[in-house]
Amino acid sequence: FGFTSADAYKMVDIVFDEIQQALINGEEVKFAGLGTFKILEKNARMGRNPKTGQSAIISARRVATFRPSNEFRERVAKK
Repeated sequence: FGFTSADAYKMVDIVFDEIQQALINGEEVKFAGLGTFKILEKNARMGRNPKTGQSAIISARRVATFRPSNEFRERVAKK
């Protein structure tokens, strides 16, 4: 394709920056044949420290999730 490694790294960084910005803005990011990235809003809840067994409150937070497409799952299962 005529790209240098540095050019390829820059392009990948730009793509990931765009994905990140879309997620920050609350948008879903879909890749045909791969899957969907989206943000989930998790409520605060009671949890437990697995090391000490002590109860603790897990604060509300936003987490990025990825759900693979059926096509992607099938390809992975075949290997």
